Amino acid sequence: MTSDARHSLPTHDVLNQPPLRGDADLWGADPVLQNCIRFAGGRTQPLQAYGATLGRTQTRALAGEANRHTPELVLFDPGGRHLDEVRFHPAYHQMMQISQTAGYAALAWDGQPGGHATHAAMIYMASQVEPGHCCPLTMTYAAVPALAANEAIASVWTSRLTERGYDPSTLPIAAKKCATLGMAMTEKQGGSDVRANTTEATSDGDHWRLRGHKWFCSAPMSDGFLTLAQAPGGLTCFLVPRWLEGERNAIHLMRLKDKLGNRSNASAEIEYHDALAYQLGDEGAGVRTILEMVHHTRLDTAMAPAGLMRAALSEAHHWVSHRSAFQRRLIDQPLMRTVLADLVLDWEGTLSLGMRVAQAFDGQSPEDKAFARIAVALAKFLNNKRCPTVVVEAMEVLGGMGYVEDTPLPLLYREAPLNGIWEGSGNVICLDILRTLAREPLAAEVLAAELDAATGADRGYDAALKVHRDRWPGLPPEAEARWFAERTALLLTASQLLRHAPGAVSDGFIATRLTGNSGRIPGSVSGLDANALLARLG
Repeated sequence: MTSDARHSLPTHDVLNQPPLRGDADLWGADPVLQNCIRFAGGRTQPLQAYGATLGRTQTRALAGEANRHTPELVLFDPGGRHLDEVRFHPAYHQMMQISQTAGYAALAWDGQPGGHATHAAMIYMASQVEPGHCCPLTMTYAAVPALAANEAIASVWTSRLTERGYDPSTLPIAAKKCATLGMAMTEKQGGSDVRANTTEATSDGDHWRLRGHKWFCSAPMSDGFLTLAQAPGGLTCFLVPRWLEGERNAIHLMRLKDKLGNRSNASAEIEYHDALAYQLGDEGAGVRTILEMVHHTRLDTAMAPAGLMRAALSEAHHWVSHRSAFQRRLIDQPLMRTVLADLVLDWEGTLSLGMRVAQAFDGQSPEDKAFARIAVALAKFLNNKRCPTVVVEAMEVLGGMGYVEDTPLPLLYREAPLNGIWEGSGNVICLDILRTLAREPLAAEVLAAELDAATGADRGYDAALKVHRDRWPGLPPEAEARWFAERTALLLTASQLLRHAPGAVSDGFIATRLTGNSGRIPGSVSGLDANALLARLG
């Protein structure tokens, strides 16, 4: 070949690459979510609009910008006066505006049926696009019941937290129509053991002054924070406003946390320097008061993994549908189909279980409330243990492309462990499950009834339930808490799939998750109806 001939060869033909995804409809293209909303009693209209907005190419571009341009800590103004602010890229504020206007934090409290189920579906969809901004919105949603412990505070704050709008301005609460709320509980020496907190609260007329160091403050530009401090009567819950009339509250930001995940949102280390605070609940009852917030944030941490899985699998499915290797499309190769079909079971099981929990949050009976308490912990534990595995396998489907930021897989990978840590890591959750079952007989009764409701439909499920109960006729020893929680949550997931999903899904889940007909690595299975399972991805 002559030199001229070599120089005429093209060097940048784009071959065997999937087309750009383009606009997507996160509601309309997800029949599994639609089915879950039907059985959970959620509301379709707000989800249709929100899913269409989130799926647009323009919205995904905003999400990318919010993650590329990370928050900036601004401690002082040019004259040396304290600012203690975090500056965000405009794209982050636009994402917040989209979700707040859609009702992310408000829908559950507007008095209409199915509010928590609809909210849970919004978490699921938002997590597919930009999970970082979910943090302040989740806390805003979850703070509402905790504020009820102080009627005067609730009368000022609740309407603003449930307003469908977003206002990031640095103004006191009375000057704002809408607001967000964060949380600052964790201290260096305590972690999950919040009773070891040392932040001190000193009475000052009709309010308190807090002094101490908080190791983690989530969303430090929120309009206020729920926090725990030691009052004379014991550990107490307080609301600390971010901005005061004519001045800044004495909340000083020490540094932003250099986190593994969600780069768009800020987490900070802060100090209270005699910061003004208002008491919520009885003095000494801080844990009981703030658990109202924790209970609701756990719903979100149980739902978000389903969204992360869905996003990862959608990306993998798009890739294999348009990519060829060894003269065949990847989607047509049996081993690839088996791997993806196996991962579908984890995603659909996670979504179905999370939506059943959300349905219980909407219920008003003692049985509903008891089921919500035990089931949200079981869902949070299992769903978050499955999420990183699903995301990693989806990343591997794309090969080297899955490891670069041109795809959403690195973002999803960084986010995958978060919800398993937030609001109680695995061991904390498992011990909480045991405590709930020991102290609340009704919780044990409604859990048993939920598992029994699916019997008679599948012999494998019935046999697995019997083995489970024979193994643990009562509560397990503490050392077996994880094993017990995993098996209970798997059975609870299977019970939902048996009643609400096609046979290919429930049969495959029971055969591979409950009866031992599989290996421990995704795709180490046989007998799955791959055609039916892959069709669930839309």
